[in-house]
Amino acid sequence: MIGVAVVGYGYWGPNLVRNVREVDGARVTHVVDRREDRRAEAAVRHPDVAVVADFATVLDDPDVHAVIVATPVSSHYPLALAALQAGRHVLIEKPIAASAAEARHLVAEAESRGLTLLVDHTFVYTGAVRKMRELVEAGELGELYYFDSTRVNLGLFQSDVNVMWDLAVHDLSILGFVTGEEPVAVSAMAMSNIDGQPENIAYLTLLFESSLVAHINVNWLAPLKVRRTLLSGSRRMVVFDDVVPGEPLKVYDRGVDLVVDNADRYDLLVNYRSGDVWSPRIDPSEALKVEMSHFVGCIRGEEAPITGGAAGVAVVDILEAATESARRKGSLVELSRTGALLG
Repeated sequence: MIGVAVVGYGYWGPNLVRNVREVDGARVTHVVDRREDRRAEAAVRHPDVAVVADFATVLDDPDVHAVIVATPVSSHYPLALAALQAGRHVLIEKPIAASAAEARHLVAEAESRGLTLLVDHTFVYTGAVRKMRELVEAGELGELYYFDSTRVNLGLFQSDVNVMWDLAVHDLSILGFVTGEEPVAVSAMAMSNIDGQPENIAYLTLLFESSLVAHINVNWLAPLKVRRTLLSGSRRMVVFDDVVPGEPLKVYDRGVDLVVDNADRYDLLVNYRSGDVWSPRIDPSEALKVEMSHFVGCIRGEEAPITGGAAGVAVVDILEAATESARRKGSLVELSRTGALLG
């Protein structure tokens, strides 16, 4: 039985505890939180779990084999590093760390100790995103043209990171996992409409060596909740709408073809193709439960990490470059080629 301690019982912590408890072969040993009200809530919901304020208590317990870090981003690195150095497997809420240097150190620490390091890129574990990857790998979309994602709503404002580090992480992880391509440059614009608060609106454009281009719009100030991703290829297009119940994924057999109308004149014409629209069958399993089961499988050596430390580093590399671009009013910032895909 894999003993798991969950550190942080705020917005995401209760979901993590619930899903770990539903995984065969795993049990929640501890919930850790500094706030008394959150500890009280956890104790009521999970009377069989040790609820503590001191993280060191967890690392002293031999029944704890893994630690899940669900705390503010600034604390991800010290908590994860302490857990790894104590010989515990680690899963970290996104993003993996507040800097690429911290993220790389965590990856190196985990590798040197033979421990699992997983990043909570939750959307990668949804049935819809996994089906998108299947369609791309099978060549159903053809040559990829563009990735366009909008992730906006009113709140939740974060105090320690801006909207790119909060929301764009999801889209960057989806982009890398689905396409398998690594961007070579990024341009970003970001702004804050509330004095003294991090940027709440941002637009990112990512360029690739192929013909693919990606655009990501994230916003904490939108009147509507929108979670829509469009991936277009030469053969088909696919739309993932996370707020549509039942059928979040639709495939459009639509596109354009360039043809020569007259060989003598070499006239190029654009033919518009409009075919069927269908919703492929997708796995309805809760993404977080799939991820927790995968984490346990990785600890046991039965599975290879899907969103391992390298994926977390790749996303933070892009976020750092986007932050620098936004500081320079959208100037293009090149990304170093790591040779590691995001997914």
